[in-house]
Amino acid sequence: MRKKVFLTRTLHDFALKELKKKYQIEIHRGKIPIPQTKLRSKIKDVDGLICFPYDTINKETIDLAKNLKVISTYSVGFDHIDTKYAKEKKIRVGYTPEVLTDATADLAFSLLLDSLRRISEGDRIIRNGKWKVIYGAHDYIGLDLQNKTLGILGLGRIGQTLAKRAKAFDMRIIYHNRNRISKSKEKSLGVKYVSFERLISHSDIISIHVPHTKETDKMFNTKIFRKMKNTSFLVNTSRGRVINEKDLVTALKKKIIAGAGLDVFEQEPIGKNHPLVKLQNVVLAPHIGSSTKETRTKMAEITVKNLNLGMNEKKPIYSVGY
Repeated sequence: MRKKVFLTRTLHDFALKELKKKYQIEIHRGKIPIPQTKLRSKIKDVDGLICFPYDTINKETIDLAKNLKVISTYSVGFDHIDTKYAKEKKIRVGYTPEVLTDATADLAFSLLLDSLRRISEGDRIIRNGKWKVIYGAHDYIGLDLQNKTLGILGLGRIGQTLAKRAKAFDMRIIYHNRNRISKSKEKSLGVKYVSFERLISHSDIISIHVPHTKETDKMFNTKIFRKMKNTSFLVNTSRGRVINEKDLVTALKKKIIAGAGLDVFEQEPIGKNHPLVKLQNVVLAPHIGSSTKETRTKMAEITVKNLNLGMNEKKPIYSVGY
């Protein structure tokens, strides 16, 4: 009998075709993310699982999986999986980093550029029929990127790629990281290491590139916003829960900071009545950091390869723990 693989959501046609050659597959096509009750019923007798962000694969769910050899997640993040417990149970976990680096860095820079030049705001003005006169010397003013200080929190692959984009726009770039990179790498990227406190207080734009952990949970709150320049902007393409959204809404309303560009949120998707939607000084994107045709195709390829390797008791291309 062919081994069983369950997908919590569908994949590209080429990926499904590849999977069907080797396995008996079943795809969840209902509510997204998959309800826990259904996931737990399906995981009991499968050999492989392909999951997506926001599918909660916790200890209780893993305990039900009697035959599970591999969890292959279609994502760069894996905080939705209890990887430590999976390792204890000798279940391999594969993920898809690196391939979405350029796409996510591009989106972060797009949010930055849009926020400072007020592009989306202008689009709304035209679509709502509010562009009545040709703007004069002091009307509808944006900001130059040149000579602005970009503070990058988390100088991993995406942070470093964003730095390259910013350098081309003649921005000053500072960063804070758990571990400082080499001086030669700093020189090639044109970045300067600073403390977290200095990054917060000296940046004109702060771009967040850290995972969601106990340490980073809601780390951007009223206390931090008050330490930022009142002319500064916040960009987030990492995880929504790194920001206390209630505090951010207050900071944007009271002009404690000038604006924000967000691709991720505490709870997704957000609706039209969300407080952030009602603000003009925030640019919103529907969690599309990796959403390019090229990137999503590569992610599907790696997801299948990771699954195949794990099913054959080999380490995935990109592996967590075991």
